Amino acid sequence: MIDNPVVQGLLSFLDTGLLDWAWWQIVLFTLGVTHVTIVSVTVFLHRCQAHRALELHPAVSHFFRFWLWLTTGMVTKQWAAVHRKHHARCETPEDPHSPRTHGIRKVLLEGAELYRSAAADTALVEKFGHGTPDDWLERNLYTRHSVFGIYVMLVIDVLLFGAIGLSVFAVQMLWIPVTAAGIINGLGHYLGYRNYDCPDASTNILPWGIIIGGEELHNNHHAFGSSAKLSSKWYEFDVGWMYIRILQMLGLSTVRKVALAPKLTAPRPQIDAAMLQAVITYRYDLMQAYARGLRRTCREEIDRLKAAGAAGSSHLAAMVSGKSVLKDVGQDGGRITETQKRKLADALAASDKLRKLVEMRDELIATWERSHMTSEQLLAHLQEWCARAEASGIRALQDLALRMRRYASVPAAA
Repeated sequence: MIDNPVVQGLLSFLDTGLLDWAWWQIVLFTLGVTHVTIVSVTVFLHRCQAHRALELHPAVSHFFRFWLWLTTGMVTKQWAAVHRKHHARCETPEDPHSPRTHGIRKVLLEGAELYRSAAADTALVEKFGHGTPDDWLERNLYTRHSVFGIYVMLVIDVLLFGAIGLSVFAVQMLWIPVTAAGIINGLGHYLGYRNYDCPDASTNILPWGIIIGGEELHNNHHAFGSSAKLSSKWYEFDVGWMYIRILQMLGLSTVRKVALAPKLTAPRPQIDAAMLQAVITYRYDLMQAYARGLRRTCREEIDRLKAAGAAGSSHLAAMVSGKSVLKDVGQDGGRITETQKRKLADALAASDKLRKLVEMRDELIATWERSHMTSEQLLAHLQEWCARAEASGIRALQDLALRMRRYASVPAAA
């Protein structure tokens, strides 16, 4: 038995801290503060700083900077630069954290190390980190003493909860490395579902973006990188967007851009510049429609080949069951493996319709990827493509040409 009142007081403090909370209260506190960290990353670092999808009131912006300094030690300029390079070099050897090049195990388990390695590249940070905060506090505290905030957070947790505060602190420090550096950068390019046929391996991990602030909807984000809203389907929920809307209603944020949902109208009689702009704007919706047409045509060709007793039906059947190769056609190696490429070649050799669909798909993609072409040349390219599609006799191509004619004009603000 220790009779020294000072020692007894110290032991009591280490046992309970200043708050003397029950275990469940400490758990709720930990979940709350880690959620604030997630919101700070997705709203401030990601959507505001890296992609300029919204503007935040200076007070809100500074709160996020201060909170991230306390809980992560991440520097805004470095984070934005690494993320921008990820988009610019996605799924290539220059991608800072692609599981397609680094391997899923490394990104999941060592994602934080990959981030730190990229953030230490001063040339990368200078090239991609433009436009981030550069005031006195950023230069002299948040960047120069980025680790100091973590020590402050450690002291706060121990003061509040005593020895158990060390566990609270550990969870706080692991939250972003596990959820963002590991899960989003890893699983978000490895498994899940895809709404949009963008040229990378991004996936939506879950349709309800709550735990990681909406970042679970990673494929949606890669399709529309500059959109402040990450959900796109009626059943998807983006909690980060909910917070942005609340800030907007309070006059504390201004949304600069949100992905436009395509609107269909009566078919255009002429293929004009407005239609070209609509096709480019709604290209991911168009590619999803194209993928549906490919799968439908594939099923029709299976029935035809089976009825004729022709070879190739087994390859086609494999493409519409399980992991469909057709869903990944045109991904520039981002998702389709060499084995799948061989199966695809065999299947296309058995069907002129499918071969024509795939060939014209690649030609259509050139409408928004040929940056060296003038608007007049792109319009002529689209007119020629639609003429061939409408005269092809292939229902999937004719449906695509009709869908393009039905896209409503893009609002001027878009």
